[in-house]
Amino acid sequence: MLKIYNSLGRTKQEFVPLRPGEVRMYVCGMTVYDYLHLGHARMLMVFDVVQRWLRASGYRVTYVRNITDIDDKIIRRALENRESIGELTARFIRCIDEDAAALGVQKPDHEPRATQYVAQMVDMIGRLEEKKLAYRSASGDVNFAVRRFPGYGMLSGKSLDELRAGERVEVDASKQDPLDFVLWKRSKPDEPKWPSRYGEGRPGWHIECSAMGCALLGEHFDIHGGGEDLQFPHHENEIAQSEGANGVKFVNYWMHNGFLRVDEEKMSKSLGNFFTVREVLQRFDPEVVRFFILRAHYRSPLNYSDLHLEDAKQALTRLYTALKGSGSSAVDWNAPHARRFREAMDDDIGTPEAVAVLFELAHEIGRGRRELAPQLRALGGVLGLLQRDADAFLRGGEAGDWIAARIAAREAARKRKDFRAADDIRRELLEKGIVLEDSPGGTTWRRT
Repeated sequence: MLKIYNSLGRTKQEFVPLRPGEVRMYVCGMTVYDYLHLGHARMLMVFDVVQRWLRASGYRVTYVRNITDIDDKIIRRALENRESIGELTARFIRCIDEDAAALGVQKPDHEPRATQYVAQMVDMIGRLEEKKLAYRSASGDVNFAVRRFPGYGMLSGKSLDELRAGERVEVDASKQDPLDFVLWKRSKPDEPKWPSRYGEGRPGWHIECSAMGCALLGEHFDIHGGGEDLQFPHHENEIAQSEGANGVKFVNYWMHNGFLRVDEEKMSKSLGNFFTVREVLQRFDPEVVRFFILRAHYRSPLNYSDLHLEDAKQALTRLYTALKGSGSSAVDWNAPHARRFREAMDDDIGTPEAVAVLFELAHEIGRGRRELAPQLRALGGVLGLLQRDADAFLRGGEAGDWIAARIAAREAARKRKDFRAADDIRRELLEKGIVLEDSPGGTTWRRT
């Protein structure tokens, strides 16, 4: 029986889906105004593994991960760059897709963009206003009245008097309470705007996930995930506006991954202590980065350093050494190692213990039990690891691995007919002295 640590209640609970054999999961995705950094990458990989394990466990999964393509940061960055918001967001959506693909992150089943669901947001705001949970302020904004929703604070576990306005909550004199949060923003000159019953404006940040989640998964679904920094106020506000508008429980299980840290501080753009995925992949194999992140438990803080990545590289090399000359097969879930792997993953997605099982297998293989190598490869595949040719991995240098990842990203762009992105990758490699040569047999490279 799968058990998940539910932030709503702060306990590990048996997972029982609302519909037998089916899981509906929503994860807060990226705000697309800059490159992906490793803190973002951890969140993407954590929930990539969650959805992989749910599918491996036999569930039919509907996985939604949104894109925030309108907010204050996006507007500011577009103005700074002197480009349109559409150009900015399209460029970074493309870049984030490439980086996520290099790290082995599978695409969700649905990837809605906030700007595509404004009508649903306005409709939800209207229902909140009818129920006296939203009010129009003197500034022209529409705000949620936090103290009129009895359950506010259920996710953070704090009373209203203990809570304070969060990072993205702007306190202004027109609010009835400092904790009230904006649902609809009155438009300012030269900002993007949409027509509504409240006049021209744009949605607040919190309302977008409620509207998209309910539209794609229903008013009550199984799992909602994101980074722990979103627990308050974003996810707390999602619960309030969703349950306030719909009158039913919003989500059964809330999952939050821990921070990636640098020198014991959260990796973030605001602190300026972040490393982009693109920077790191120029020095380390993408699978090494994935392995570094997954061998820590998703709820634990994880400290980044080159030394830790070098250690991950050596550890992954040991696993690939055990796979030399081996083929592949399906997982034999009745085998002892596979049963221990399942027990680990069923205990709140216990990837550290699951990785330990992989090393147990590698140890047995090293002692002569070569028949276990396909099982090692198959179990690694559940985590998105160990699927490459072992000899190719072992002889590939960091530079070659990065080039291979960029070629894979280019091929993905070509398949989705995004030829501009494919050409950008070719130019990027050419600037580094790498010439790509396409043939019916695939793409090869050489140095100029």
